[in-house]
Amino acid sequence: MADSSFDIVSKVERQEVDNALNQAAKEISQRYDFKGVGASIAWSGEKILMEANSEDRVKAILDVFQSKLIKRGISLKALDAGEPQLSGKEYKIFASIQEGISQENAKKVAKTIRDEGPKGVKAQVQGEELRVSSKSRDDLQAVITLLKGKDYDFAMQFVNYR
Repeated sequence: MADSSFDIVSKVERQEVDNALNQAAKEISQRYDFKGVGASIAWSGEKILMEANSEDRVKAILDVFQSKLIKRGISLKALDAGEPQLSGKEYKIFASIQEGISQENAKKVAKTIRDEGPKGVKAQVQGEELRVSSKSRDDLQAVITLLKGKDYDFAMQFVNYR
């Protein structure tokens, strides 16, 4: 019998991020506490740029954006937001969306599977994803449960379960 397997990936649906950004921009344009403070949020190349005239306001914009991401089912671990920076009279926060599992993070996950997972489960790093395989589907389910219980500093999804 062939091995069953699944892949561990870290991907973000770009359209959902775009929708969350548009919802946040709409809320910011309508909210009373953001009137007259130059508050804005928009794409700036591959990064997201948040601007306002005070540090507290720009942090509030980030908070609004994070709440919209959560409502759209996107993990905040995928959002890498910098610290507020003063640029002229404006405060700015640049944020980026993290995708792919780095080699060191993939090795951490593989080590966790080897050390704490069921025997006979193999994990191989394949570029920016991790392939987990085993003869038993029950073992694969146990690995998924184990990894969901762990707290890693990146978002992960389980795909191609077969």
